[in-house]
Amino acid sequence: MSHPSLGLPPRDLNAGFPAAADALRAARSRLAARALEVALEADKGFRGRYSDLALRELLADTEALVDRAAVALASGDAEVLGSWADGLSPRYRKRNVSLDDMISIVNGLRAAAASAILPDATPTLGAALDAAVAAFRWHRRLAGDARKRHPFIAFIYKGA
Repeated sequence: MSHPSLGLPPRDLNAGFPAAADALRAARSRLAARALEVALEADKGFRGRYSDLALRELLADTEALVDRAAVALASGDAEVLGSWADGLSPRYRKRNVSLDDMISIVNGLRAAAASAILPDATPTLGAALDAAVAAFRWHRRLAGDARKRHPFIAFIYKGA
C-alpha cells in the first residue's frame, strides 16, 4: 500500500483500467442513484429506517463510494476500497446507519456499474467491492451497529 509519509511511491493510476475508471466518474451521479434504488428495492424496510435527509446523505456517500471505486479500478488495487470502507465504518455507526444497509448499497453499485464499464474491468471492480463488503461485515459484528436485536435478548437486557 502506498503512503507518502512512509516514503512509498504514489499509486499508479494507469496500472489497472483507467478508461473504465473515467467511465465510472462520468456516470457517478447516475450510478449512485441506481445503487441506492437497488438497495431500496431489495429491502422494503430500508426507506422506513431513514428520513429523507438521511437518504440524501446516503446518496452523497454513495457518490463518494463510486469515486473511490474508480480509484481502485484505475490502480488495479482492490484494497483501496477495502481500506476506505474500513475507515468509514465508525462514521456510519455514529449516524445509526446499519452496515447491512451499506452492504446492500455496495451490492447495488455492483449491479449498476456493470452498465458503465467494459466486461474486462468487471472482475477488478468486483474484487474491490468484495473488499468493501468484507470490511463492512467485519465491523458489523462490533457493538453499536444499528441492526435490529433479537426480541428475546432485548427483553432480557431490559430487566423486565
